[in-house]
Amino acid sequence: MLGSFGFRLLPWDYGVRNLLRRPARSAMTLFGLTLVVLLVLVVVGFIRGLAASLSVSGDAQVVMIHTLGAAENIENSSIAGQTARLLSASLESIQRHQGPGGTKVVCASPELYLGTQVNLDPSAGSLGLVRGVTPAALLVRRNVQIVEGHWPGPGELMVGRLAATKMGRRAEELVVGKTVAFEGRTWKISGRFVSLGSTLESEMWCPLDDLQLAMKRQDLSMVAILLAAGADFADVDEFCKERLDLELQATPETRYYESLERHYGPVRLLAWLIVVIIAGAGVFTGMNIMYGAVTGRVRELATLQTIGFVRRAIAISLIQEGVLLAALASLIAGVIGVLIVQGMAVRFTMGAFTLNVDGATLLFGFGTGLIIGVVGSIPPALRAMRLLVVEGLKAI
Repeated sequence: MLGSFGFRLLPWDYGVRNLLRRPARSAMTLFGLTLVVLLVLVVVGFIRGLAASLSVSGDAQVVMIHTLGAAENIENSSIAGQTARLLSASLESIQRHQGPGGTKVVCASPELYLGTQVNLDPSAGSLGLVRGVTPAALLVRRNVQIVEGHWPGPGELMVGRLAATKMGRRAEELVVGKTVAFEGRTWKISGRFVSLGSTLESEMWCPLDDLQLAMKRQDLSMVAILLAAGADFADVDEFCKERLDLELQATPETRYYESLERHYGPVRLLAWLIVVIIAGAGVFTGMNIMYGAVTGRVRELATLQTIGFVRRAIAISLIQEGVLLAALASLIAGVIGVLIVQGMAVRFTMGAFTLNVDGATLLFGFGTGLIIGVVGSIPPALRAMRLLVVEGLKAI
């Protein structure tokens, strides 16, 4: 078979048969490459899952009103409990809906947000995220959907899809009807909600009045408002700056989550560094195994040269074997990634999110696997090209 290189190449199936002749070595190489590619998929899925969670968490029409200077740490914000009413009465730019009896319902959600110790049983507690809200929260947090149970009444709460993951507990421990304890009170779980994968899914929501009573607080962490169509953020920002006595600051929700994404920039950089290290380890692993394959096939390679195959053709055949194993390993890792890794929930400082093994992640993993196969095979192939025929035929 004459290749486009201008010399006779070894038959394509020769490399395939060589892999099958050494099942133990091929299986070991395949396992190692699969593990490497799978680790790459997990790390890249972590990066993309974190980015996806933050990107869907912000609403371009929502503005957060909080204490001056607390834009990056809402838990430490403290504003007056009447702020929501003041904003509703003062700002025409807030969205309003027609309520029962022709009344206007203002889309302003007063909220008390905190991280606190949540006890699921008397022996153990976990750090959970709790948000005290009113029914107006569903008007502002438009992505939130109750998928089981009902809106919490007095002494009740509803939990996000990833609340159990955030606390490092099993999902079965936070089903509807169970009870949890925090801030000196016992709360019954009334429902579960989802929010398109946003950070809200890591939280537990309870009635604002109940949480204020349990914490002996009358203040709020913030007020989230939904801007009317065509309204400008500048109107809200100007109001907050004019009321110096209230010490308020307005932050668009999208800007808040963009700042969080920048804050986690070093984490993403570290994750990419881990990807490079894993890929480098895979290259050296493949190179070591292929070196062993070349060493054990000295007489075979010398014989191929004797019957007329040039060294470049033999080197290309060796690279073909490495690429075939890498491609198969990438496919196996991709299947495992889609079936097992995709959607796996992980804890993080901001809450919890799911690993995202999407098309871009798979493409990156497959590309990494093929690069490992090629780069890991080139040095052994070059060594094979330097072998002398006479010495090779004498080898045992």
